Amino acid sequence: MNPSTPIDIKKELFIKNAHLNNLKHIDVILPKNKLVVITGVSGSGKSSLAFDTIYAEGQRRYVESLSSYARQFLGKLEKPKIDDIKGLAPSIAIQQKVISSNPRSTVGTTTEIYDYLKLLYARIGRTFSPDSGQQVKKDSVSDVVDYIKAQDPRSVFLLRAPLSYKEGEFTELLNTLKISGFTRLEVEGNVAGIEDLMSFGFTPERGMELHLVIDRFSYLADESFIQRLADSIQMAFYEGHGYCSLKNVDTLEVVSFSNRFELDGREFLEPNVHFFSFNNPYGACPQCEGYGKIIGIDEDLVVPNKNLSIYEDAVACWKGESMSEWKKAFIKSAKEFPIHRPYYQLTAEEKKLLWRGTGARSFPSIDNFFQMVEENLYKIQYRVMLSRYRGKTLCPTCQGLRLRPETEWVKIDGHTIQSLIEMPLDELHPLILDLKLTPYEKDVAKRLVYEITTRLEFLLKVGLGYLTLNRTSNTLSGGESQRINLATSLGSSLVGSIYILDEPSIGLHSRDTENLIGVLKALRDLGNTVIVVEHDEDVMRAADYIIDIGPEAGYLGGELVFAGTFKELMEADTLTSRYLSGRLEIAVPKKRRVAKEFITIKGARTHNLQNLNLEVPLEVLTVVTGVSGSGKSTLMKEVLHNGVQIQLGMGGKKGNYDEVSFPKKLIKNVELIDQNPIGKSSRSNPVTYLKAYDDIRDLYSRQKVSKMMGYKSKHFSFNVDGGRCEQCKGEGVINVSMQFMADIELVCEACNGTRFKKEILEVRYDDKNISDILHLTVDEALIFFKDNQEDKIATKLQPLQDVGLGYLQLGQSSSTLSGGEAQRIKLASFLVKGVTSDKTLFIFDEPSTGLHFHDINKLLISLQALIELGHSVLVIEHHPDIIKCADYLIDIGPEAGKYGGSIVFMGTPEEMVKEARSHTAKYLKEKL
Repeated sequence: MNPSTPIDIKKELFIKNAHLNNLKHIDVILPKNKLVVITGVSGSGKSSLAFDTIYAEGQRRYVESLSSYARQFLGKLEKPKIDDIKGLAPSIAIQQKVISSNPRSTVGTTTEIYDYLKLLYARIGRTFSPDSGQQVKKDSVSDVVDYIKAQDPRSVFLLRAPLSYKEGEFTELLNTLKISGFTRLEVEGNVAGIEDLMSFGFTPERGMELHLVIDRFSYLADESFIQRLADSIQMAFYEGHGYCSLKNVDTLEVVSFSNRFELDGREFLEPNVHFFSFNNPYGACPQCEGYGKIIGIDEDLVVPNKNLSIYEDAVACWKGESMSEWKKAFIKSAKEFPIHRPYYQLTAEEKKLLWRGTGARSFPSIDNFFQMVEENLYKIQYRVMLSRYRGKTLCPTCQGLRLRPETEWVKIDGHTIQSLIEMPLDELHPLILDLKLTPYEKDVAKRLVYEITTRLEFLLKVGLGYLTLNRTSNTLSGGESQRINLATSLGSSLVGSIYILDEPSIGLHSRDTENLIGVLKALRDLGNTVIVVEHDEDVMRAADYIIDIGPEAGYLGGELVFAGTFKELMEADTLTSRYLSGRLEIAVPKKRRVAKEFITIKGARTHNLQNLNLEVPLEVLTVVTGVSGSGKSTLMKEVLHNGVQIQLGMGGKKGNYDEVSFPKKLIKNVELIDQNPIGKSSRSNPVTYLKAYDDIRDLYSRQKVSKMMGYKSKHFSFNVDGGRCEQCKGEGVINVSMQFMADIELVCEACNGTRFKKEILEVRYDDKNISDILHLTVDEALIFFKDNQEDKIATKLQPLQDVGLGYLQLGQSSSTLSGGEAQRIKLASFLVKGVTSDKTLFIFDEPSTGLHFHDINKLLISLQALIELGHSVLVIEHHPDIIKCADYLIDIGPEAGKYGGSIVFMGTPEEMVKEARSHTAKYLKEKL
């Protein structure tokens, strides 16, 4: 790049001298309104450039424009380490994080679809009485006028309001009416003057029908007459407390009207937006307050084994001598009940009978049983029993749908709002488009339906058609959260912004990546700059411009090794281009291992699994594939992992399956390795996680100076008092609270960010103090400890280098690690233990997250190393390069949600390529 070339800030984004983290004072020019991919090996500095430089500066400039009052509520924003950025637009970052831990946040509220649905139901929802099924309507003044217009113009009508009074107050009532200007009453069908009734001293008998006559008229098609009529009707509704009637003087026919929202003797609540909001006390279910769950009797604890029938003691609390009387009583009372059918095969009605009973207090149902237990809580054994079966359970009032029961009476084209939020999005979209509405309703709903359907389309495009609007946000994976954020951004149709995405292809099957690319291009075509940090080959091919940061990771990276189009990249010489062009490749294993022993799973029915029976091979590399949402994680985590844990006596909650069995000699332990952080504290770091820091502290406590001064191992810890800096408590920084501005973090003046007291830093080993050691990268530390024959420490650090994390600093805070890095640190910790530990079943959830082709190579070597040590490795994965290296494949699908959950294929990659039903086979064929 020639610095003298003038920059066109309308078309280009110019970053000058970026030197944050490991970036080596680089200048970068990015084209605007294009799809730009930033790639490079893990740890080369991609995120430092995209998020910590471009996004951070965009955010900082936005916050600078706010008032100091507003700024105090926003977090502190450091100025990124750059000389200048020109051509910067407002920046939006969409990261790989589960957006919300709030149990009230759902897919519907996050995407704003639910907000539009609430409005739709409030505007055009029709209320139907649960008793007669008739529509509940209230009459307006115009309804009465329209009725009169439709009658014979020669007809004479009395407009009347029903009169109610208390005994002994009738005379007073007549007087009040007279003062108000009314002159006539109708008593039992006869009209009489109020003054006459008063002079006679008339008092009505009990049950007499009295009406106040408001007006007498024949219809005239005259503007002033219609105005007078409307005023009279309004007055009639007021005097009759919501009721009025018209009596035809000639035919004596009476037609009643009511402006109260009622039918079948009950008054209904009129729909409004809050009525359908579970985050508002007006609309929330009264029992669970809109959470959908309560602490109650947990079905999974009461019926732990759903393969048993009622006769075989499926109901755990009805076992034992005294409690089995309830089982006998139930069998006797519920004569038609299928007592020999397994619990999981019972219909919803049969389960309702077992749990709720017939409504009679004496019926021996599970609910009545626990009511009896609650009445006897003064006895210790009943208190123990109740605590054994209590847990988080679906709210019985709203069945987890969060809304008050009355909302079920409001429908649009026969659908309640509850039925819509429970529907998978790929079914909801056509249903909303095909709603049968009247011309008036169509007019009212036009804009709302457009907003709902466009957002649904975006969610379908990013491969999330299997989700429901009621799904809570905290149960989504990082990839799903990111794609929901992406769809929400598209729905808001911003223009002229910079969108920065962190590997949006994570958790996506290759089939869905094509749709994702379409979505990214749509975002670009609106007039935005889309910057994607990505390793996926398909996304790179689709990019308008590619930036490759490298050449290696950590201190060996941070340079701009390439900038240009994909075609130009193929001709360049970088690590990325070597893998893309095939000059370097991840080799297919020459021989596949053949398993001799298996884990047997029978009758897996959790979530969308379709009663699966399968065998999972041991002591080989098994990869589970399938489109996003097909049921891979459910099968591996909730069925297999929990099943193995229960068998090994490690706890775990039994899911909905018949049995999980395996040869005990081949699995003594089970480890699930996902992308959750390795530690939440800012003090947690790779070297403490691997237990290597204990040995380093021992080493320093053995030095001459330490022995003279009496320093023990604890003096070299920044977690306990002793040797750590007292001012910053071993953090290295001090947080200063600024009253009206954002808090600021300052390097601790006492220790200069070294975390330790001055005298501790005087203890040196090979001219390095303990702080210097924490600032070494893994690669540097390995050379340092090997040169000094400290093999014990080097052995513990070696696996970090093996899994491609040689660029990390030993003391780097775990809060700065990506999900993929955290996962690989966990893998490294098992490689440390691997040689010594018992035979273990390792379950990896997408270990390719955040990995470059070069790092996937290293990862595969590490996984193979675990198998060579006699362990079994199971991987849930979409990356074709990992799939092709498997010894055995299990493909779940064929589609997502309720169209998934079946086994499409089991066998070797070579056999799978021939399977026509598998979506994975098509993408695997290119790799083999």
